[in-house]
Amino acid sequence: MTLFEQINEDIKAAMKAREKEKLEALRNLKKLMLEERAAKGAGTELSDSESLKLIQKLVKQGKDSADIYTRQDRPELAEQELAQVAALEVYLPRQMSDAELTAAVREIVESTGATSVKDMGRVMGIASKTLAGKADGKDIAAKVKELLNG
Repeated sequence: MTLFEQINEDIKAAMKAREKEKLEALRNLKKLMLEERAAKGAGTELSDSESLKLIQKLVKQGKDSADIYTRQDRPELAEQELAQVAALEVYLPRQMSDAELTAAVREIVESTGATSVKDMGRVMGIASKTLAGKADGKDIAAKVKELLNG
């Protein structure tokens, strides 16, 4: 079963269970997936990796929105965004812990021979591809910078 099919099944389940936030999040995701599929050409299926990228994008947008709502003292809207994020994070692979991220980035730094912050671009290129979906880009960049500085 593809991720798209799984999301369709979960939409039905959320409707039956009357889970408002989950249903809204999944419908929004399905809409984006259909738009992406149409943009690629009629009848083209989205691969699971393409679907995961869309989910990651929505999760990031949701977290950013919740952060903005929190700063604007709108906790009810922040809560709603975070509930939708939680509904989508179920489909993402497990995120790396801080220790796992440090070990992975240290290995990449050593393999590239990077010694200073001047090499950050080269390290980030490899780290972004290698750790895609396993860690947030901001966290990867912060860890690369930390290891190259110290």
